Amino acid sequence: MPPASPAASAALLPGAADSPVLLHVPHSSREIPADVRAGIVLDDTALERELDHITDAHTAEIAARAAATAGLIPWRFVNGVSRLVVDPERFPDDREEMLAVGMGAVYTRTTHREELRPADHDPEPMLARYFRPYAKAMTEAVADRLDATGRAVIIDVHSYPTSALPYELHGAGPRPPVCLGTDAFHTPPELLSAAREAFADCGETGLDSPFGGTYVPLDFYRSDPRVTALMVEIRRDTYMTEPGGPAGPGLDTLATALARLVDAVSE
Repeated sequence: MPPASPAASAALLPGAADSPVLLHVPHSSREIPADVRAGIVLDDTALERELDHITDAHTAEIAARAAATAGLIPWRFVNGVSRLVVDPERFPDDREEMLAVGMGAVYTRTTHREELRPADHDPEPMLARYFRPYAKAMTEAVADRLDATGRAVIIDVHSYPTSALPYELHGAGPRPPVCLGTDAFHTPPELLSAAREAFADCGETGLDSPFGGTYVPLDFYRSDPRVTALMVEIRRDTYMTEPGGPAGPGLDTLATALARLVDAVSE
């Protein structure tokens, strides 16, 4: 199998020309190109198990269903490869706290803190081939929304396991059905309020626990207030069989809630 091209590693799915909303789905894929697989030390069984734990399963489908039912169709930016290739939401440098557990932009350890790649693995080729092209494409997608509508609203769609995994640095806190990740600069009160109202039928909504923050491309990060952002972390038992199993009826409820949020922030 030939190497995947960087351009093929993510897809920008167009929405309405006047929609400011960009649904970002970075961790839904299990796809690992063959040449990248060759650098991972896990056997096939262990790798499948790791993908079960690390993948935000069915989040691309949640985003797709929400987009299909929203009053104004949002744009979607969907990662086509696994976060075990690169994690596009990590800082690519020493600012990244997950480096402490071997899970910076290019992971060297698994969710259970076992070896994924050799400790002396050079991340630069992966950053050049996947991380930077992804960041550039996402930056351009946000800039396009700014040019078209004067603002951009990034809704970062994730999921997380019911029980904390060993890699989590902040796993001891609350694990509500829906966790809203915020940024002091990019998450205004009205966006947070809209999300709490939209997900009210999905159970308790918590704030920044067990995961906090939200993704904004570095060109806009902490500098452009026209870019607002919120991370939506969905506890997996609310919509699927863990780990890595099929989706259940809760998926429709969550997609409807996400569509409500899209509608609320599109006005």
